[in-house]
Amino acid sequence: MTEPSPVLVSACLRGVPCRYDGRDRRSGPLDELLAGRRVVAFCPEQAGGLPTPRRPAELRGGDGHGVLEGTARVVEDTGDDVTAAFVAGAERALAAARRAGCAEADLMPRFPSCGAGGVHDGTFHRDAHGGARA
Repeated sequence: MTEPSPVLVSACLRGVPCRYDGRDRRSGPLDELLAGRRVVAFCPEQAGGLPTPRRPAELRGGDGHGVLEGTARVVEDTGDDVTAAFVAGAERALAAARRAGCAEADLMPRFPSCGAGGVHDGTFHRDAHGGARA
């Protein structure tokens, strides 16, 4: 029987207080799902050089593909552009996943660096699906 491949997981979901607000989002159900797996916990925002806590940031002008293509930006609620830090963090997350041999990832929803299931839309009022922010 072969062991399952390692899985890349947003560090905040593993209890690391690295979210923009300095908190974590540990998930008991995710902990159960990952039991027995080798987990590579990673925070792209910290890896890109951003502090914790930090200003909230959202994608503006497109999606993650647009950010990588240079047609969209990541901006803080102050209007400061932090695109370079987010791109650097994404590159480091990919490198860490490749080094560890990860074949899958469990990522934090709606955050600009992880964005599983959509991201906030850049207005700092509503998410990408039109719903009010929690």
